[in-house]
Amino acid sequence: MLIGAAVVVIIVAVVFGSAFAFQRRLIYLPSGGPVPSAAQVLPGGRDVPLRTADGLTLTAWYFPVETPRAAVLVAPGNAGNRALRAPLARALHAAGIATLLLDYRGYGGNPGSPTEAALALDVRAAREFLAAQARVPLVYFGESLGAAVVAGLAVDFPPAALVLRSPFTDLAAVARRHYPFLPVRLLLLDTFPVAEQVARVSAPVTVVYGGADTIVPPEQSRAVAAAARGRAVEVPGADHNDPVLLDGPAVIGAITAAAG
Repeated sequence: MLIGAAVVVIIVAVVFGSAFAFQRRLIYLPSGGPVPSAAQVLPGGRDVPLRTADGLTLTAWYFPVETPRAAVLVAPGNAGNRALRAPLARALHAAGIATLLLDYRGYGGNPGSPTEAALALDVRAAREFLAAQARVPLVYFGESLGAAVVAGLAVDFPPAALVLRSPFTDLAAVARRHYPFLPVRLLLLDTFPVAEQVARVSAPVTVVYGGADTIVPPEQSRAVAAAARGRAVEVPGADHNDPVLLDGPAVIGAITAAAG
């Protein structure tokens, strides 16, 4: 019995230790390069450098428009790179909104490795660039993990409006949904407390989410909207990665409404 108990303890220790050591490989799923140039996505698009406070130079896409109604900072989710968000940029450009498509460090050929603190530096560099370039009201748009990134940004640098697509309440809450056998709150290095942060945001908040989301439970997105005293827009039947939640009418409508 003692040997059996020891084996169980060893197995548990290995599982927990592996989960702790490799957690960021589960959270951040970057695609590297190459990515096309911004001009290949839209005429007039520009590949622009973003310089972070810790000394990195990241490449992003900037799509200016003549006399923009607003400018949108797009913070993507945890997977892929900016090439996947090209349809979103085209739709926003057609609506007369200047758009900056960010790739975090480690994504889209950018140097560095992503962490919660590092992504906060990346999005601050993006906001600094966009504020200097556009000189119009700024709207922050974040999808999934990106919703957590811009929620933190909005606390320190309030936007004209905040649009969150499929946000979770905090990282532990969504991790517990997928790894119920792990003590995720004890293991996680990155926390992303979205609901707590949006409660401190004074700008209007809109939450768009899929009614059939299998990655972020819909009730978590609704809870974020409630914490922000914001508007919740459900896309019935939509799962987390469905195209309708990339550049569908609910998403584009929420951003254009926020842009004024």
